[in-house]
Amino acid sequence: MAAGSAIQIPSRLPLLLTHESVLLPGSTMRTSVDSPRNMQLVRSRLLKGTSLRSTIIGVIPNTSDPTSDCDDLPNLHRIGTAALAVQVVGSNWPKPHYTLLVTGLCRFQVLQLLKEKPYPVAEVQQLDRLEQFTNGHKSEEELGELSEQFYKYAVQLVEMLDMSVPAVAKLRRLLDNLPREALPDILTSIIRTTNQEKLQILDAVRLEERFKMTIPLLVRQIEGLKLLQKTRKSKQDDDKRVVAIRPNRRISHGSITEDEEEEEDHDDVVMLEKKIRTSSMSEQALKVCLKEIKRLKKMPQSMPEYALTRNYLELMVELPWNKSTKDRLEIRAARIVLDNDHYAMEKLKKRVLEYLAVRQLKNNLKGPILCFVGPPGVGKTSVGRSIAKTLGREFHRIALGGVCDQSDIRGHRRTYVGSMPGRIINGLKTVGVNNPVFLLDEVDKLAKSLQGDPAAALLEVLDPEQNHSFTDHYLNVAFDLSQVLFIATANTTATIPPALLDRMEVIQVPGYTQEEKIEIAHRHLIPKQLELHGLTPQQIQIPQVTTLGIITRYTREAGVRALDRKLGAICRAVAVKVAEGQHKEAKPDRAELGEGEDCKEHVTEDAKPESISDTADLALPPEMPILIDFHALKDILGPPMYDMEVSERLNQPGVAIGLAWTPLGGEIMFVEASRMEGEGQLTLTGQLGDVMKESAHLAISWLRSNAKRYQLTNASGSFDLLDNTDIHLHFPAGAVTKDGPSAGVTIVTCLASLFSGRLVCSDVAMTGEITLRGLVLPVGGIKDKVLAAHRAGLKRIILPQRNEKDLEEIAAPVRQELSFVLASCLDQVLNAAFDGGFAVKASLEHLNSKL
Repeated sequence: MAAGSAIQIPSRLPLLLTHESVLLPGSTMRTSVDSPRNMQLVRSRLLKGTSLRSTIIGVIPNTSDPTSDCDDLPNLHRIGTAALAVQVVGSNWPKPHYTLLVTGLCRFQVLQLLKEKPYPVAEVQQLDRLEQFTNGHKSEEELGELSEQFYKYAVQLVEMLDMSVPAVAKLRRLLDNLPREALPDILTSIIRTTNQEKLQILDAVRLEERFKMTIPLLVRQIEGLKLLQKTRKSKQDDDKRVVAIRPNRRISHGSITEDEEEEEDHDDVVMLEKKIRTSSMSEQALKVCLKEIKRLKKMPQSMPEYALTRNYLELMVELPWNKSTKDRLEIRAARIVLDNDHYAMEKLKKRVLEYLAVRQLKNNLKGPILCFVGPPGVGKTSVGRSIAKTLGREFHRIALGGVCDQSDIRGHRRTYVGSMPGRIINGLKTVGVNNPVFLLDEVDKLAKSLQGDPAAALLEVLDPEQNHSFTDHYLNVAFDLSQVLFIATANTTATIPPALLDRMEVIQVPGYTQEEKIEIAHRHLIPKQLELHGLTPQQIQIPQVTTLGIITRYTREAGVRALDRKLGAICRAVAVKVAEGQHKEAKPDRAELGEGEDCKEHVTEDAKPESISDTADLALPPEMPILIDFHALKDILGPPMYDMEVSERLNQPGVAIGLAWTPLGGEIMFVEASRMEGEGQLTLTGQLGDVMKESAHLAISWLRSNAKRYQLTNASGSFDLLDNTDIHLHFPAGAVTKDGPSAGVTIVTCLASLFSGRLVCSDVAMTGEITLRGLVLPVGGIKDKVLAAHRAGLKRIILPQRNEKDLEEIAAPVRQELSFVLASCLDQVLNAAFDGGFAVKASLEHLNSKL
């Protein structure tokens, strides 16, 4: 194109009506089109046009397109911008619309509106000369001092920004290359301005007027940048960001708040970096965090990884790397706290006091890994809380029952969507110190699945030689867990993997004796239930005899949970009586409630006559305190759930009592046998395991081999006990699975009673494993089994000789009420189980020589 030729726009232009934005010559804008006339313009002109002229449209600002074709057009703004449609994008969500990318060419003036439908078309007059954008240079004398002043402010504004940003460097080059007549429009579209200010620039047709109106806008932007830089004196040059330049391509002028939010987020990143540098995290963790904060600064906020990285850094700052609480090491005060919170549990208390004593002598002692094993309801979880209270440490409980994903322990890697740290790290973040008491509840109920084995993940956590550098998958840096006091709880060690069990110090927490339960009820349970139900000791009285009746007749458990529930039921029943009494009294004074028989004097004269009749005593308030006796127990709790049926069930031969251990505590177990004519088969019922079935076969084999010695015969008088005889062994409670070797001596005694026709003593229970030679081998769970026999009212217990050492764990009052028979062979068991002993034909010396 020749230098002197003029570039003209068409004299007739289709008009695009915009309301939210203003397009200036030389700038680019993205706008949304969804009104009827504008949609028709895009479809008929832009999408179907084939020439360059068809892409030139007129953009009229500050004018809304009516929502209906039937509505008349509003008054059009006088000045508009001729624009070139660069891109058209259509979409049907949430409603049909187009998005246009248009570039401003020049100003025009609307002379006459030629038509309104299907889209407006007007006759226009071009106001700007387009050749100035392609023509080389204008002399500085023509521009004058006003242009020089504008150029100086523009250069100053751009040089205050970070020149390493590509957009800023490109703008600096444009200041030198573009004609200065075009700079006011371009810079006005870049800096922060309102729509009204842009309209004023658009309406300024004369170049001198345009310069005068744009210079104050530049000065205002420069002052804003100076103020911003003044508040960030400590900021390094490489941390500068472009804060004044707003992207050219916007659907609307929108909000300055987006840039302000960017500034706030940038301030947060600076504060986050300061927290990282001042935190006491390890050198490795600090190195990783500084690397991540550098990546965060270069990352756009719209990236998904931005939020993930920021959350990671905030977690690293919040973790207690070196923050800890000071232990209370006074052993005497600790003993008082433990005794006040829990009755009995001497072994547990002793272990805690030992830890305190060693901590007094050595400050950097690693936290022990304890595992409390015992039946439910004995206080394993609550004693962990008391230990934390005794030490003055924070307490955090992690429930592991049913956990089947190792990520619950180790956390998820940050490459996964929704990743988070494991429960160990989350717990440390919650308590805020690095030496809390962690209670890993129900560690024996961990599950295994396709997501891994959480029990294997706990190996590193609970290993004192490894947990000083525990690595969570989310953190990916080592964290020191050596100061954490881990306490695990379990009902049984059978389901705990051997490798995990080996890392823990197992402390058995057996069930309570009746005397201990009575003390626990009156020291802890009854006061707690009275407080929960709003009662006072002046309103209810539960004697120890009544408590013993609840324990023996309504609860038969190792712990005290069922006892606690029964006491709660009693308190609710009393609360009903007290509430009814207060309602019927005229003056509900507590002092009057304690006057017993004088309560009748306080019935008001205005009371209804029928309330005082033959049943007047029922209408009056009850006497206080309400005494709970056995009659009240039956009314409140119903008939007793457990009866003393031991002697009734041993009234015929072929019945013996064994002792069994379960995760819920010890239990007594009846074994019943019967014989009938048959083919010599042995039938076992009661849902028995393989070990118990083998014990039954062992017992019958031993009896058959020693039938002559004990004069045992079948129904036909033969010493072959299975000759034309079938034997049926049954273990009642058939819905409960039973297994283990402890029933060996019980099965032998039961069968000996069946074939000899003699009754087993009704107050005898036994446990022990047998061999084919007649030896009695030791078994486990002796304390729980003895307590079960004591609860059932049995007086004599037959135990293996090698279990004598386990009797020391049993409380002295229980040992005094029971008599123990220690047997090393089945001869001694049979002699103790039957009144007057069990006759043996062979001499004792001969028997000993055989064994």
